[in-house]
Formats: sequence, structure tokens, C-alpha cells
Amino acid sequence: MTTVHAQILGDQAIVPRHELDALIDLARRSAEVELETDDLPNAGLLWLAEHGGAFNWLADEEDLYSVQDLKVRYR
Repeated sequence: MTTVHAQILGDQAIVPRHELDALIDLARRSAEVELETDDLPNAGLLWLAEHGGAFNWLADEEDLYSVQDLKVRYR
């Protein structure tokens, strides 16, 4: 049995490169495979950054700077 770990993003999935390579090698055993790659759209990357959990630790951090720390304030 093969386990594939994927992050689902809408109707697309993100898998680690080594797992993608293994899936492609397996598919090539029974058919010709053409791999089309496309960068994730910006909206998808933003969604992943917001919901992925990598930045959750920032919610508990205090603010490092305030308006009083500004040297120049642009309007």
C-alpha cells in the first residue's frame, strides 16, 4: 500500500515532490505520462498562508513596534 499526503486547496492538491515523483513513476509503468505543471495562483497561495497554520504562533506575540517608533509617517 502507498500513502500519499496531500494538502487540498479548492479543487487542487499539493503533494510533496518525492511523492509526486513516485506517483508519476508508478503511472508510467502502465501508460505514457505527460506532466503539466502550473504555479499556484496568488489567491491560492494567500489562502494557504492564511489557513495553513504556519503563522498561528504570531497571534500570541505582542506587537514589536508602535506608531511612536516611526521616524517618518507617510499619509
